[in-house]
Amino acid sequence: MRRMIDDDQVPVPDGREDDEEPSNWAVTISDDYDDSEPRVALVVEELGAAGTGFTLHLDPGRARRLRLALANALGELGEEAGR
Repeated sequence: MRRMIDDDQVPVPDGREDDEEPSNWAVTISDDYDDSEPRVALVVEELGAAGTGFTLHLDPGRARRLRLALANALGELGEEAGR
């Protein structure tokens, strides 16, 4: 099983180096591992350079930890964490 959950293009913020390229991230669910356990896959790569980035294969516990870290970071910015 493979299922796309979400993806987005991230522009380079103003004031950053000229040699930086926009990036893309994608979140998928996959169970095509030897142990057949489903995992959340987070892919980050340069926009237009498919297959050259890196992928994190997160078990449910690590996916929750990443979700908590993002929620905490949003809180530090004074933003709501969302659902």
